[in-house]
Amino acid sequence: MSLPEPLRRRLGSFSHTVFTDGHHTGPQYPGDRPDNESVSSLPLQMSLYFNVYFFPFWWLSTVVMLHLKYPVLSDYYKFILVTIMILTSLIEVIRLYLGYMGNLQEKVPELAGFWLLSLLLQLPIILFLLFNEGLRIQPLERAVHIIFALFLTFEVIAAFVTLKRMVNKLAAHFRCNEFDQLEERPVSDFYSLGKEERPASMVGRSPS
Repeated sequence: MSLPEPLRRRLGSFSHTVFTDGHHTGPQYPGDRPDNESVSSLPLQMSLYFNVYFFPFWWLSTVVMLHLKYPVLSDYYKFILVTIMILTSLIEVIRLYLGYMGNLQEKVPELAGFWLLSLLLQLPIILFLLFNEGLRIQPLERAVHIIFALFLTFEVIAAFVTLKRMVNKLAAHFRCNEFDQLEERPVSDFYSLGKEERPASMVGRSPS
């Protein structure tokens, strides 16, 4: 399972626009090749690993608390909380999948999608659940929301740093390939090009 190709292209273009370091000109050391450098983030992967095990606990705690306080909530907040639980569950499954794929396999579009889902959707939702007192937040809810918010905050920062490294690695790899192609171009191509550019009147004329 992978992202649709149009979406991959859009996320790739977005990543190159946002995360490319204009001051980065190539590998840090002249002898290093960008192919040999792994840019996967171990802290990000550890956070994703623990996040996978924490999310079912968060979901169960939130559903139990919602069931207990559901009768005292207004109809407005009942609808909001049920909608949030459904959206959060779907987003989290997709988000964690993209995070694993993007970080382990060093895929920029997938990791960019993970970063966007974390920053623009999941983190605002958790902060809404954490700070909106109209939801009648219970102590257990507040505790699990705080832990979830910490996970998301760390993952947003770690994914941002990892994306910058991945995009700069791809840019350095592209520049190295262009340089290698110039070096491998035969010298005879240059002389043949020069002969083609000579005027027709000089072709076949013997020296006097």
